[in-house]
Amino acid sequence: MRRVVIVGALGRDFHDFLTVFRDSRDHRVVAFTAAPSQNLGETGDHHATFPAALAGPDHPDGIPIVPEPELEAVVEEYAADEVVFSYSDVSHEKVMHVASRALAAGADFRVVGPDEMQLDADVPVLAVDAVRTGCGKSQVSRALTAELESRGYDVAVVREPMPYGDLTEKRVERFADESDLADLTIEEREEYEQHVQRGHVVYAGVDYAEIVERASAEADVIVWDGGNNELPFVRPDLHVVLADPLRAGDELTSHPGEANLRDADVVVVNKENSASDDQIQTVVENVREVNPNAEILHADSVVTVDDPDVVRGKDALVVEDGPSLTHGGTDYGAGTVAAERYDATLLDPREEAVGSIADTLEKYDHLDRLLPAMGYTDEQIADLEATIRNVDPEVVVAGTPHSLSDYVDVDAPIVQVDYHVEFHDTTIADFLDAHADDIGL
Repeated sequence: MRRVVIVGALGRDFHDFLTVFRDSRDHRVVAFTAAPSQNLGETGDHHATFPAALAGPDHPDGIPIVPEPELEAVVEEYAADEVVFSYSDVSHEKVMHVASRALAAGADFRVVGPDEMQLDADVPVLAVDAVRTGCGKSQVSRALTAELESRGYDVAVVREPMPYGDLTEKRVERFADESDLADLTIEEREEYEQHVQRGHVVYAGVDYAEIVERASAEADVIVWDGGNNELPFVRPDLHVVLADPLRAGDELTSHPGEANLRDADVVVVNKENSASDDQIQTVVENVREVNPNAEILHADSVVTVDDPDVVRGKDALVVEDGPSLTHGGTDYGAGTVAAERYDATLLDPREEAVGSIADTLEKYDHLDRLLPAMGYTDEQIADLEATIRNVDPEVVVAGTPHSLSDYVDVDAPIVQVDYHVEFHDTTIADFLDAHADDIGL
């Protein structure tokens, strides 16, 4: 029996365990490692143990979860034969650094492929993924879900896991109204809130075999709304992948984003209204090189605010989506676009930042005059609020996809930015018409 360490970030790693390793007679998972800053805040220590209730009878004490920097020690302590890499939105170089560490420690190294970990659903599956986090995939998944529902289909949106809190309690999560969003972290609300506000039912959690079974029983169609740039956990009938020309070239240098790109049926080049012709052309050429049969669609990410006069000409603090700015590597988001459109002066929060927010800005020093909406814990949300208060802006421009005012209490008005996708040469309705047979509708 091979002894396995799974390198993860409290998401895909648990899925790989439950679908591939838990019931295997040839493998025994002896530990997980958790990566800091990959949707885990900066510590990566939200859980010390994967619970026995989920781990199965072979693990009566659960499975230890230790920080990724301790990988070599874990391999030695548990005499591991194999290290499995199981998280997303990292460079190919990062993956191979972990591989080198595993090999030097005496273990084999591999990545679980989709044939092993993807689940089959009893209903059609439309998957929306991306080559990096922050490409705008949820704009597309929301639009597709709304169009399907307008045609009389019951739709279940299935999201990648964000399992903060008690993993056993979060084994299967279903969000259908605002009351279901109570007591979530900012990062969780960023993923679920806008779907729920539009009347969409969202499933997430830990045990995706059970999640997919329940979603299939409730819905006529599943829309997989993939987090970061993760591979779909459910085998898609149509695979739509977004690329971001503002990070042209990343589509070939990120894991598992390149795998998504190569597997895509349709590639949507989004945010073209903010990109140069050369950036767009680079993405198109890269798609054609690695996936010549993919359909390519061109789209804009359209940014709006309800009352531009509240922003116009003001001293503004911009708060953007946290994961997109941090491990996603983006320089700015929708909040910055809105603030600059209305001639606001962007304030620099770095001198006023406190606690974990100051640590984040120091680590991600590419960020200029904006603030990532980090809120993995109550303490971090308090740091975020204190930082905003210290900056003392005339207005806060929130480009994060959750209602920031629900979490922070500050003196300045908070203007929430909305953004949606607009295709250039087609519409969402025409797109679904063209691919109805592919999806199985």
